[in-house]
Amino acid sequence: MSQKTIKIIAWVLTGILALLFTMSAFMKLSQNEIALAQAASFGMDPNTFLVIGIIEIASLILFIFPRTGILGSLLLIAYMGGAIVTHLLHQEPIGMAVAVQILLWITAILRFPELKQRLFSSGN
Repeated sequence: MSQKTIKIIAWVLTGILALLFTMSAFMKLSQNEIALAQAASFGMDPNTFLVIGIIEIASLILFIFPRTGILGSLLLIAYMGGAIVTHLLHQEPIGMAVAVQILLWITAILRFPELKQRLFSSGN
């Protein structure tokens, strides 16, 4: 597969993830009834959910821009790890969160070859 193809795939995946995280953050920031009901089921008050939405959108912005993309990737990966744990603690399905987590890792590896090199190289 050519570098150009890999780059296109990486940016398409970035766009998909950006849409997912934007919708998720918007639900939290707009204090949508459905989102607030879910937050309440997890034991979170609306203010905490609002802060989580701000963190989510800030991490997403860092993820989108190439210069800060690795930091944004790591923040979103950590965010999704927290989401997975929260869902596990409340006996909620984790399939979608795990799928997004995997998609984040794949996208980060495709967008940032240096990340792949650091994570998977067996050298010193």
